[in-house]
Amino acid sequence: MNAISNTAAVALPIPYASDERGVITPAVPARKTATRRRLALGRAIPFGALIGPALLLVIWSIGSVAGLIDPRTLPAPWSVIGTAIDLIAEGKLQVHLMTSAWRAAQGLVFGVLIGTTLALISGLSRLGEAIIDGPVQIKRAIPTLALIPLLMLWFGIGEGMKVTTIALAVLIPIYIQTHSSLRSIDSRYVELAQTLRMGYGEFIREVILPGALPGFFLGLRLAVTYAWLSLVVVEQVNATSGIGYMIDLARNYGQTDIVIVGLVVYALLGLGCDGIVRLFQERSLSWRRTLAN
Repeated sequence: MNAISNTAAVALPIPYASDERGVITPAVPARKTATRRRLALGRAIPFGALIGPALLLVIWSIGSVAGLIDPRTLPAPWSVIGTAIDLIAEGKLQVHLMTSAWRAAQGLVFGVLIGTTLALISGLSRLGEAIIDGPVQIKRAIPTLALIPLLMLWFGIGEGMKVTTIALAVLIPIYIQTHSSLRSIDSRYVELAQTLRMGYGEFIREVILPGALPGFFLGLRLAVTYAWLSLVVVEQVNATSGIGYMIDLARNYGQTDIVIVGLVVYALLGLGCDGIVRLFQERSLSWRRTLAN
């Protein structure tokens, strides 16, 4: 799509104006440029993503100090931090974290691979769409967590059921967003590719795949979130390790501080993974000019 975009840009008529020396320069209306600047989002705020969580932490701390929050319901931030330090010193948090990360990674990889493959087959072929899209839409209408009893009958209550549940949750956003991007590629790019006499392989590489990347990355961001959401549930089904198991065990003993530690870990993992995906997205789509730029 880069080559096509550049070719299309060259073909477009550009207004020119000559100055008193006869030098020809592009004519850019000053009013239009000023309007663009006013309508833009403005400069990025340094560490802007941390402002919201920081405000929540401040409100939580003030409520705890003022006695507005019952420590039995929600312990103070410093109590949660102390509990986290104790769990790290004992080595328990690291063990549960590695187990959870491995489960989530397996489910995410399988879900992304299957979802992307199905989206490409369905998005590039009418026959593929007729075969694949219907079953995927049926799965989309059925909550993944509602399938856990059936998956337990099929795969038992071991790791296979947990990874399969995560993969099914991940598959849907990847498929939907990628398939939608494939079908939303402007037909003018197809016509231009035909004019340039591109082969099918070059057409896929230069037009289809770059055009589908924005939807794929959006689906990947949603998929990462769904992976951690599913992990919270499956780790409370006959698990002997993992952050979800740690939370469920703490709930049985009324250890609210440990429950909060587990939830904070989930939040940090989710935000961290989303940040990594966004970084790859910005690098891969650096050729696009959007409102965020």
